[in-house]
Amino acid sequence: MIKNSKKHLKDANENYLQHMLAALKISFQLFVASLQALFHSIIPSLFTKSASTKIKKLYFFIEDRKKNNH
Repeated sequence: MIKNSKKHLKDANENYLQHMLAALKISFQLFVASLQALFHSIIPSLFTKSASTKIKKLYFFIEDRKKNNH
């Protein structure tokens, strides 16, 4: 497992802390999007585009990280 983790960090061109912070940012944003979608499911007039917009932004964030790290 450690060998695979080290390979993943090397492939991502990041150290442990950089990778952890990026993963935590993504995780938090997905959590927020999840809550927005949950509230939207209960009250459709709330967060009508918030979750999908957040997911699109995350996609571009991840793609940008890939381009900048290689």
